[in-house]
Amino acid sequence: MQVALLVNEAAGRGRARSAAAAVTARLASAGVQVHPLVAPDRTAAEDAVRTVREDVDAVVALGGDGVAHAAVQGLAGSGTPLAVLPAGTGNDLALALGIPADPLAAADAAAHDLLTGGGRRIDLARSTSAAGERWWATVLCCGFDSVVSDRVNRLRWPRGPRRYDLAIAVELARLRSRRVRLTLDGVPAEHEVTLVAVGNTAWYGGGLRICPGADPGDGWLDITVVGPVSRLELVRTRPRLAAGTHVSHPAVQVLRARELLVEPVGADAEALTTWADGEPVGPLPQRSTVEPGALTVLGTGRR
Repeated sequence: MQVALLVNEAAGRGRARSAAAAVTARLASAGVQVHPLVAPDRTAAEDAVRTVREDVDAVVALGGDGVAHAAVQGLAGSGTPLAVLPAGTGNDLALALGIPADPLAAADAAAHDLLTGGGRRIDLARSTSAAGERWWATVLCCGFDSVVSDRVNRLRWPRGPRRYDLAIAVELARLRSRRVRLTLDGVPAEHEVTLVAVGNTAWYGGGLRICPGADPGDGWLDITVVGPVSRLELVRTRPRLAAGTHVSHPAVQVLRARELLVEPVGADAEALTTWADGEPVGPLPQRSTVEPGALTVLGTGRR
């Protein structure tokens, strides 16, 4: 068996880089030949996966959700399996699929599935916008969370978690709801929203259960819509995301669809973007469609 190993060396503040040699040795000891993929950026990583997918038995992504997102672009619908070895600051895909949190244990589980013909087929989502087409595996967000991510992406100081804290503080001060049109399976309705989260899986943001009912094997997208809330109420409610109990809040609505079109309404047409798997996806308007069984994942403990 041969696999291609894609590593995000910056993931987990160097944790993935430190684990790469041990992961390679662990896979080799199980009889799996490892071919490193060298990719200096996300675009190169996606291209590298597309290039090798027909020549290997699986692609192994070592890092956080970002490296898995890059691998998914090249593997969606191809039949070549993905092994996710979590070593990032956000490992929401691994969490959702029950993949071991330790990358070596995850490598063992992936090698077992690879050698025994195991693996789990999961749904993916595909979003199209003016920026093109992107596949994603976990949660797509639009609204408060996406504008925070946009600001983090623009900031050059400070470094580390403090940059995210600063972005939250700035966007909280600017907090406002926006009017959008959500068309679910062809049925449109306008909503005043603070944020919209579209879930193929339940978790995002490093363990926040924003779409608690989402199941990546049911052929549906779960859509959590948070209506207008005050700054104080948003801050108070966010801790409930870890348990998924925010869905009982009167400002929260949970919807389901196989296809979702999100469009800005009126003056809100300016500058609303989406992020998924912790990566930028594109601007509104945007259409997202669930693609059942589009990816096989190794090491989840389920066939």
